[in-house]
Amino acid sequence: MFTSQITEEQKSKYRDEGYFILERAILAEHLELLRDAALQVVERSGTRSNRYVTEHNWQQMPQLRKFLFSNLMADICRATIGPEAILFYEQFFIKCGETGRRFSWHQDSGYVNSIHKPYVTCWCALDDVSETNGTVYILPYSVSGIRTWVQHVRDAQTNEMTGYFGKERGVPVVVPAGSIAVFSSLVFHCSGANTTDKFRRAYIVQYAPETVYGGNGKQSGTNEPFLKNGQNIARLS
Repeated sequence: MFTSQITEEQKSKYRDEGYFILERAILAEHLELLRDAALQVVERSGTRSNRYVTEHNWQQMPQLRKFLFSNLMADICRATIGPEAILFYEQFFIKCGETGRRFSWHQDSGYVNSIHKPYVTCWCALDDVSETNGTVYILPYSVSGIRTWVQHVRDAQTNEMTGYFGKERGVPVVVPAGSIAVFSSLVFHCSGANTTDKFRRAYIVQYAPETVYGGNGKQSGTNEPFLKNGQNIARLS
């Protein structure tokens, strides 16, 4: 019998501030599955890099469906975007030791570059994360004063989108492996550099209440069914 880990207080925080944290929420077997997949990402790259970023991994690694469409993720969707949900996007974001640089302030919606219903991002820590190994920083609504999508600027060198240029530091997510930072696609966030000698592995999953279209009018991300009227209709294999 699945029991929700999400409290009414956390739901309220999501509505008011755009985020909440679930500590040690990922099942041990699912955490191991994600770590194994992250190892494959690094091994398959065949090159040394300061970070490894790969998307749509679930299409080549069907075992990831066990986590992507699990009871936990369904519960997160119901608590944030409601009873309708599709898998919109997922990626591994692995920062290498001593070289994994910071990532600029942005809204995830800034990469879509169009008006759309907000979706939810689940930033899953596969390692213990801290300010020394490049964790994510979140800027609550009450700090940024922004609750809508804003136009972002693309950095020609890094190809990153930036939408916040203020001086606020944000809230660092310092949590043990298996934890999830849950935040709206309208919340500004960034991540620091990894100054340790070990990998900092994160798995980032996004769910939308409906199909998302980019500024060019074309479908953005994927459109894999997950929840319909609150019921999990996804294939697990």
